[in-house]
Amino acid sequence: MRRPATIAPPQGKLGILTPGMGAVSTTLMAGVELIRQGAACPVGSLTQMGTIRLGKRTEARIPKIKDLVPLAGLGDLVFGGWDVYPDDANQAAVKAGVLDGKDLAKVQKFLKGIRPMKAAFDQNYVKNLQGTHVKEGKTKFDLAEQIREDIRNFKKKNKLDRLVMIWCASTEVFLKAEAVHQDMASFEKAMQSNHPAIAPSMLYAYAAISEGVPFANGAPNLTVDIPALENYAKSKHVPVGGKDFKTGQTLMKTVLAPAFKARMLGLHGWFSTNILGNRDGEVLDDPGSFKTKEESKLGALEYILQPQIYPALYDKFYHKVRINYYPPRGDNKEGWDNIDIFGWLGYPMQIKVDFLCRDSILAAPIVLDLALFLDLAHRSGMRGIQEWLSFYFKSPMCARELYPEHDLFIQLMKLKNTLRWMVGEELITHLGAEYYD
Repeated sequence: MRRPATIAPPQGKLGILTPGMGAVSTTLMAGVELIRQGAACPVGSLTQMGTIRLGKRTEARIPKIKDLVPLAGLGDLVFGGWDVYPDDANQAAVKAGVLDGKDLAKVQKFLKGIRPMKAAFDQNYVKNLQGTHVKEGKTKFDLAEQIREDIRNFKKKNKLDRLVMIWCASTEVFLKAEAVHQDMASFEKAMQSNHPAIAPSMLYAYAAISEGVPFANGAPNLTVDIPALENYAKSKHVPVGGKDFKTGQTLMKTVLAPAFKARMLGLHGWFSTNILGNRDGEVLDDPGSFKTKEESKLGALEYILQPQIYPALYDKFYHKVRINYYPPRGDNKEGWDNIDIFGWLGYPMQIKVDFLCRDSILAAPIVLDLALFLDLAHRSGMRGIQEWLSFYFKSPMCARELYPEHDLFIQLMKLKNTLRWMVGEELITHLGAEYYD
């Protein structure tokens, strides 16, 4: 991969467009405004609070990431998006029930000024939602063109210099790549003929790339993870990434599984169940959408543990994932794991994890970081799949000839080394042999 050109400065305003203005998006919007007011701290955001070591440990050079690379400032961010319901961001935030009344009161005026554009929506892809605030068009291509017009109008109206788009909407039904996804000619023809393999999320990705807007997929949908759109992004010099924000249970798996492999501890089985009651839980109560999420959640262990290399430890381990819609919990998801491992001489042990997390509280800083890093990548001349952002995804995209890296610690090392490489700093290997010569 070539070294990027000089990084263009983040001049002017950056628009963050989110298909989906529900719990995650409104928590992000409210949070950024609270931070801008000095009423909150950006906990969970690597771009705002994270540091990065440069050079040797003895040099004690540990700047904040936002001081190393030229990221857009929080004061320059402008928010917009689409939703299947007409609620403004304040109404949506109140219904989501993530933030308390005191915090929402401080940003009420700001949130009321953010109204969603009509969404490109088809209930065939999200069975449990009944959208009322939706676009009309004869073909899916027409809908994509309407999204492109929305992007242009939003940029002009808000006098923006740049844009990024992060999919924060619902999980669609499970789709596999087909012939219509292989090249752009087939893809555009499929949009014009309303082919069922073209899901609404793909229309947003196509529109974003067509307008030169970086795109990331925060759901496990197929979306941009197809050859046609991957190659289109390269040809348009647009960074893309995905998929599925790594928040609660899978975050724990990508921490614990590397520890088991590092210590050569075996695994008999891993049973995971979730209960949640937000819109995401309602959507995932449909078997088609759950299948998409299940595929995303199941993949991490196989790639991390590599049973084909360590059959004595991980061959035929049992892995089960369940998601249960439980309205009383709202956005406060509970992820429970029972892990059956074995150690020296094959003696069994167990680990129990009960993560009572807040889904959107974990996801909101991910959206912020992805938006700022994708904008940075775009200004650095980087294009196509941004594998260095795998740190943020359950099912990270990578080049077709590679396997995805799921180990959280390897992902973080790759992210930070990419930042060092972008500014011409020496990459860090953690060898340290010079101290013992």
